[in-house]
Amino acid sequence: MNSNSATGRRFIRSGTEPDFRFAFDEKNYSDRVLMIEISPDFPELKTSHEECFSIVVDWARKLKRRREEINRRGNDNVDVVMQFGKKKVSCNLLEKDNGLADDEREEAVGMLEESPSGIAMATNLPGTYSSMNMDSSNPLRVRTLHISSAILAAKSQFFYKLFVGMKESQQQHVTIQIHVSAEETAVMDLLKFIYSNALSATTPTGVFDVLMAADKFEVVSCMRYCSFLLQNLHMTTDSALLYLNLPSNILMADDVQLLTNAAKKFLAARFVDITKFQEEVFSLPLLGIEAVLSSDDLQIDSEDAVYDIALKWARKHYPKLEERWEVWSSHLCHLIRFPFMTERKLRKVLMCSDFDPELASKLVIEALFYKDEAPYCQGSIAAEAGNALHHCYVQRAYKYRPVKALHFETPRQQCIIYLDLKRDECVRLFPVGRVYTQTFHLGGRGFFLSARCSMDQQNGSHCFGLFLRMQEKGSESFAVDYEFAARISPDEKYVRKHKGDYIFTRGMKVGCRNLFGVDWTTFLDRDSVYFINGILYLRAEVTVRQ
Repeated sequence: MNSNSATGRRFIRSGTEPDFRFAFDEKNYSDRVLMIEISPDFPELKTSHEECFSIVVDWARKLKRRREEINRRGNDNVDVVMQFGKKKVSCNLLEKDNGLADDEREEAVGMLEESPSGIAMATNLPGTYSSMNMDSSNPLRVRTLHISSAILAAKSQFFYKLFVGMKESQQQHVTIQIHVSAEETAVMDLLKFIYSNALSATTPTGVFDVLMAADKFEVVSCMRYCSFLLQNLHMTTDSALLYLNLPSNILMADDVQLLTNAAKKFLAARFVDITKFQEEVFSLPLLGIEAVLSSDDLQIDSEDAVYDIALKWARKHYPKLEERWEVWSSHLCHLIRFPFMTERKLRKVLMCSDFDPELASKLVIEALFYKDEAPYCQGSIAAEAGNALHHCYVQRAYKYRPVKALHFETPRQQCIIYLDLKRDECVRLFPVGRVYTQTFHLGGRGFFLSARCSMDQQNGSHCFGLFLRMQEKGSESFAVDYEFAARISPDEKYVRKHKGDYIFTRGMKVGCRNLFGVDWTTFLDRDSVYFINGILYLRAEVTVRQ
């Protein structure tokens, strides 16, 4: 455990919560006896939460019709049956006085129907236990504890509701049934926490088991504490996936949501260089791939590559076409930032059979409209998208920067490319850094721009350079005219900074080492005319020579 976790423990223990550890399992400070029946696990007897809850509720409603029979009996042995998720927990309440009023019985039924967190409670008549399909085998062992109903009820909504139903009776014994797996240790640790505000569990699996027990018994303070500890304990891919897969009722708790957020951040950081861990990424479940592909910090060539990874992952995990349509429409399409994909890849999206055609058309049209807007309009589109979709308009740290490209066929084949760089991106270019753009096409050839920190050959100072390069395909020469321009304040109009012509052969490049004719320091000066609201706006025009 790191230092933060240790600090967290001291903080919670030294807070305003009273410490009653001296009273744990002490007869003199207790008013009840808790008997914990520890039973073996029987997977074949487990059923769904909804089925068990429905059975208990229906049975409880029959209680009113059998009041007379209850009242004719004396010293009945009354069972209280509880259903926790998919595990059966039976609390046998030994009633010495069955004199509950009708109103209180009505309240008990109402409490059953409104019980949150998947916990159902009902009063059961003798002889009906087996009809509930509960595990009636003998427990492996029984642990007996002296408990204070006041202390347990103060921390646990489960015990509060249980003891409210018992307040008019003289019963002293409460029996709960748990399973032998990890529940025994977790429940005992939970009970000690209720008294002492401290846990003995120190491993992620141990603390996680206590978290699950705290949810079952509705001990919110323990859920909060376990969530805090798990965030500070060593996290692995497996444990992060476990936290992401918490039941939905637990995820609604704000403090536990912090744990799931930490798990998402861990996975995003673990696979930030996604191309190095493709096999591991392809093995992740849906929740894992969502956490990774949602990250703004992915180190990857382009959004085209992100799309290809998602496509391959979906084909591996969802071999049926209808399943892929569903997972793309409900999950994956929100992870891909289509506005930053190349137009060539967007055309492939339209033809891809993995998508519902209507969905593919919608995504591509929205992406093209976004690309066609001015930068300030693009910001408005992102703002209007809301929190749920805002990240779709956030540009990742691509190796190849997206560009806006306009193509013309007449009077000559021409392509106009717009490249925007933030000031801090330019700062990071010093002393030998480079930024490459996505490929754009002209006359059947592929080109890209390269912005870099260059060395001025005349005076030896660093400066900003911009270059045009043809991809290494084909051996034929290709002649072009080119022009570089930049927006200059205060007019904020594009001003030509360099012009030339060039005959490209395989892998050649052309450009200007010192585009603005100033040294690096002047270029980045706070009052530099080349940055408008912190953005450097560049334009390149490339025209096929006739």
